[in-house]
Amino acid sequence: MQTALNRIFRRFIGTGRLSVRWPDGHLSLYSGDDGPSAGIVIRTNSAVRALVLNPGLALGEAYMDGSITPDGCGIYDVLDVMCANIGRDFERQPILRFRTFLRQLKRRLDQYNPAVRAQKNVAHHYDLNGRLYSLFLDRDRQYSCAYFQRGDETLEAAQLAKKRHIAAKLCLDRPDLRVLDIGCGWGGLALTLARDYGACVTGITLSREQLNEARDRAMAEGLEDRVNFELMDYRAVNQQFDRIVSVGMFEHVGIGFYQTFLDMVARSLTPDGVALIHAIGRSDGPAATNAWIDKYIFPGGYSPALSEVLPAVERSGLVATDIEILRLHYAQTLRHWRWRFTANRDTIASIYDERFCRMFEFYLCGSELAFRTGGHMVFQLQLGARQEAVPLTRDYLYAGAGRIGVSSPVSS
Repeated sequence: MQTALNRIFRRFIGTGRLSVRWPDGHLSLYSGDDGPSAGIVIRTNSAVRALVLNPGLALGEAYMDGSITPDGCGIYDVLDVMCANIGRDFERQPILRFRTFLRQLKRRLDQYNPAVRAQKNVAHHYDLNGRLYSLFLDRDRQYSCAYFQRGDETLEAAQLAKKRHIAAKLCLDRPDLRVLDIGCGWGGLALTLARDYGACVTGITLSREQLNEARDRAMAEGLEDRVNFELMDYRAVNQQFDRIVSVGMFEHVGIGFYQTFLDMVARSLTPDGVALIHAIGRSDGPAATNAWIDKYIFPGGYSPALSEVLPAVERSGLVATDIEILRLHYAQTLRHWRWRFTANRDTIASIYDERFCRMFEFYLCGSELAFRTGGHMVFQLQLGARQEAVPLTRDYLYAGAGRIGVSSPVSS
């Protein structure tokens, strides 16, 4: 297997430089055009075999269990080299083509997310120890792409800007609008819309940990009369709302349920209603979720191409009133999270263990690079119940003047 992997690396590394120290101590160097540089030590023959047979799963697993370690660099540098070469001959190896075909074939099964399975998938990631998220997210626990208007903002400033940008797209032009927040997380957006924009918000989540924290926050801020949080699946919504927002939740719906989700939005909006879906997508077309991400981080998750979402929008009867693509904003967000995770690594290891830390590092580094050099992006899809639901031009998104709460919003 070492000979086979050696051949694969020689064909694969066409950009940058990778050094590999094999289990027998032998050192191999692979290089191509100018690019990133890294080194790895492969400590076991079983790791060599796994990399040949299923690299999309094996690299992350081998890093987690210590059978592959970075050599003179960090895991970010290793993944940087790998990502710089994705799409080369490596992916045209027969066994890898077959694995890609299988993942494409079974992706609807992998993303089959009825209510019971959806709650189990959510618990896998979002019901972790709440202290973990406080150690790398911003103070408001916004676990989604921030909005960097300049690029050099603090994470707190960029997350506040994200909430303001979303509020602008929701056209909160009068107080007491009824807002549904689908996948409300720890409640930060819902509380902001109530406190700074005068909305009456219902937040729904499938995470018990997030629900308890969100309710505690609402009580602490004295907003329990304007914000209500419920443990509820989106399919159970049976009320109408003036505005509907979903941030970082659509990735968990599953391709077979896009129509169900968007039909729910359509029937739950008042005649002049506006909805905003903020989600991770892919700019390089439909694909399948990486095997390691699906197994360890977001089971049942998938980041869709817009070509997979818009047909369901059209069939729902909703009007797509605005589509914005945030290209590098999530790469910037993930970099901040990665820095904060590293700064608090010892504390996180005391909550979980070293293997967990390596798993989360691999996730944060790989995700950042997917947005920085891969085909991932974030889309904000504004939907109206009718053509006239939003102003004629996009000027209102940036003017600020006259919008409730924008003159002096309070940061969470």
